[in-house]
Amino acid sequence: MDNQVHNQIVSFIWGIADDCLRDVYVRGKYRDVILPMTVIRRLDALLEDSKEAVLDMKKKLDAAGIDNQWPALCNVAGQAFCNASPFRLRDLTSRAKKQTLETDFEAYLDGFSPNVQEILEKFKFRNQIDTMIEADILGAVIEKFISSDINLSPNPVYKDEEKTILKHPGLDNHGMGTIFEELIRKFNEENNEEAGEHWTPRDVVELMADLIFMPIADQIKDATYSCYDGACGTGGMLTVAQDRLVTLAARRGKNVSIHLFGQEINPETYAICKADMLLKGDGDQAEHISYGSTLSLDGNATRQFDFMLSNPPYGKSWKTDAEKMGGKKEILDSRFNAYLDGGEQLTMIPRTSDGQLLFLLNNVAKMKKDTPLGSRIAEVHNGSSIFTGDAGSGESNARRYMIENDLVEAIIAVPENMFYNTGIGTFIWVLSNKKEERRKGKIQLIDATAMKSALRKNMGKKNCEFTEEIRKEIVRIFLAMEESEVSMILNNEDFGYWSVTVERPLRLRVYPDRPIPADIFKKPDEYNSVIAAIEKAAKTAPLDDWTAFAKATKLKAAALKKIRPFITEKDPTAQPIEGEPDVDLRDTENISFTYEGGIDAFIKNEVLTYAPDAWVDEKKTQIGYEISFTKYFYKPIELRPMDEILKSLNDLEQEADGLLAEILEGVE
Repeated sequence: MDNQVHNQIVSFIWGIADDCLRDVYVRGKYRDVILPMTVIRRLDALLEDSKEAVLDMKKKLDAAGIDNQWPALCNVAGQAFCNASPFRLRDLTSRAKKQTLETDFEAYLDGFSPNVQEILEKFKFRNQIDTMIEADILGAVIEKFISSDINLSPNPVYKDEEKTILKHPGLDNHGMGTIFEELIRKFNEENNEEAGEHWTPRDVVELMADLIFMPIADQIKDATYSCYDGACGTGGMLTVAQDRLVTLAARRGKNVSIHLFGQEINPETYAICKADMLLKGDGDQAEHISYGSTLSLDGNATRQFDFMLSNPPYGKSWKTDAEKMGGKKEILDSRFNAYLDGGEQLTMIPRTSDGQLLFLLNNVAKMKKDTPLGSRIAEVHNGSSIFTGDAGSGESNARRYMIENDLVEAIIAVPENMFYNTGIGTFIWVLSNKKEERRKGKIQLIDATAMKSALRKNMGKKNCEFTEEIRKEIVRIFLAMEESEVSMILNNEDFGYWSVTVERPLRLRVYPDRPIPADIFKKPDEYNSVIAAIEKAAKTAPLDDWTAFAKATKLKAAALKKIRPFITEKDPTAQPIEGEPDVDLRDTENISFTYEGGIDAFIKNEVLTYAPDAWVDEKKTQIGYEISFTKYFYKPIELRPMDEILKSLNDLEQEADGLLAEILEGVE
């Protein structure tokens, strides 16, 4: 959509809010009226031409005593929805009296088909009618939305009857989605929404779609495909994905059908998404959008999909979901638990403060395995997903599962300030379970952080974008799969490591003369016998060897445990206690899978050389995976030569002396 048209519509709608709602609603509450009214007007515009035909059909159905009239009425309307009330939105502008307007407007809303009623319910729009009637602004709001200065319909508006002179272009679903997201962004700014609540800019979505479809574009057939987004928001990713796949197929002479599926937890954005699907003309598509949490109430538990795109919430707590699923430690959902070849369970449950990896695992669980293309996934995350979590943690185990199953094709680092409400750096994960041969066992890292074009005007925190040329270049780098300054091709095992626990023996020196509290023993006789045993052992047993001293006392283990803290002290020159580590000397080493010789060689070369008494507690060894862009792409800043630094300091010193002389001369 033309940016100028986009900006004009956004400004016009925002102007409605400022003109009509300013003294009635706080700015952060404008959305409660503006968003549903935008949807209503868009639906209404498509129904205007067929209104009389719908009313005629309703009369016939009423006369015939038919109860379920919606299928027939929608058919006459030529849409997946309809309105059976006697009104169009523009008919209500002539209702001068408040009472009449309120009654007629409610009748108008009640006249929508059930699939639209759900949308209105999620907006909770009826809650706003009394407020607008009391403030006498409902008529003005309606008047603004039906203005000839704006076109919210998918159909173009012409200046002449012959339809040769265009007045307003049609607003397709892609364009409407962009406008909705821009409005929501502005509303979020007014409400000071947290940074993690953001919308995916179209330029990023288009890049994600290219990364999904371009590698398999020549394999597209005359077939039906499915596309899914488990955090679909207003449905923007689904719309872009559909358009891109249809376009690529058409260029290759293929005719494809696409079924869109999604799930959204926010009622407002769910309503917008569902309205968008209805406007596509397919009522079934709208029914494929599920409401609720993808994590705790998966609306597509039994489905698998060809393509999946998503931008899940990150840095956001999923504690409520965890509780609904029985508590974090009790989650048995197969999406988030896997089994290794040896039967060991791999729990991939991350910390409850950030659930973004669960959305990626949800997509992985929905991958098709028995089709030529398998499934392809593109998902946006922040840096937490690639490196947060030690070996054995849920985050690390999730990375382990995906990498060891060879699902990750590439990860692209995106520039900062690409999103509207957050400036943090993000990463696009690209996954496939049917990798082409050259990608098997490998992961491509692309550093696109410097590949951006500055915006003329910031949109929230977004100050840069991917132009079409930049997107093409990133896709070219991805498809070429060649190493360069911004592209690294690494083996899966390059990201894995063993986390080993290195122990050092406990060494204790005995001080038999130190006092022992009598109250640590229940009976005085026991205390006396212990003291006697210590005194006897002290005469013959070495005091730098706790094991020998303890044996010499002939005391039971329980008694020795009680007295040891009082009569011993750590001493690096003392004899080691076999099998008992010194917790203060305990260390953890992360050993790369690529270290030649593995754990044994590392310990020999890097540990025993400095600590010959060290050993590895094999029971505590964990496997971890992390992906560090810094490791592969960081370029240290070259320091200036020392002579250049000294010259700069000398110049500054001379300049300072000159200024001081001027000051002193002025004082004299």
